[in-house]
Amino acid sequence: MSAHDDLHGGEDDIHGSVAVEELRLSDELAGVGATAASADVAEYALWLGDDALILSQQLGAWISRAPELEEDVALGNIALDLLGHARSLLHYAGTWDGRSEDDLAYFRDEPEFRSAWLMEQPNGDFAQTIARQFLASTYMFELYSALRSSSDPTLAAIAEKSLKEVDYHRDHAVQWVLRLAGGTEESRRRIIRALDDVWPYADELFRDEPLIDRLGDVAARPSSLRPRFDAVVDAVFAEAELAVPGIAASSAGGRRGSHATPFGHLLAEMQVLARRHPGATW
Repeated sequence: MSAHDDLHGGEDDIHGSVAVEELRLSDELAGVGATAASADVAEYALWLGDDALILSQQLGAWISRAPELEEDVALGNIALDLLGHARSLLHYAGTWDGRSEDDLAYFRDEPEFRSAWLMEQPNGDFAQTIARQFLASTYMFELYSALRSSSDPTLAAIAEKSLKEVDYHRDHAVQWVLRLAGGTEESRRRIIRALDDVWPYADELFRDEPLIDRLGDVAARPSSLRPRFDAVVDAVFAEAELAVPGIAASSAGGRRGSHATPFGHLLAEMQVLARRHPGATW
């Protein structure tokens, strides 16, 4: 018996073959094999893919640090869902110029990213993360609901798959907002403070940049998503007996490649391994 057989149970291994050398992970992506994206469609896919990628990176930092074990699992699963959305969108964006989702995730510099500033806000304490997640997942639910009707079949397929997962993400965040607002004086104080902190960054999600006009019915018009977003937020705040923050909108410009200082640190952590060992594979 060879050393390989000795380690893996030989020819009579009751577990059978578990080799994954032939598995093509790209086949798991929504829209694989679709027509290549145009320059404008690729840019739009970067908007959405970068949002999902950066939010996933943020949530992944909570694994083993959440306030309870169940939240380690929940936040980790949400992060993995978002990473799947990012892979599909970045894969599609890369069909424009031949770059892979790894190229786009690990080998772009800060000004080349198109993520909204809300996704880039620091984790802070648990309430800060929940406040950010509440606004982000409520927006994403409305976005993917609308994008299912996109005239671009690849974007429509990605939206259809992503919506089912984002529905859970939104429910998870809503339940935590209610739980923190209705808990102790300290938990209520923290969720109010957290919502005040992240609220100014919501406005950027609903700005109709020139790209949207060029895309027409390919994209979901951001401003059209705002009424339904506000209705959900108002309902949750009413149940939690919270006031909508009266704080002016930020001048955030993530869609145009302008980012705040902490974003550079986030990218450095996310990209360091790939850049230190370019071309390496598992």
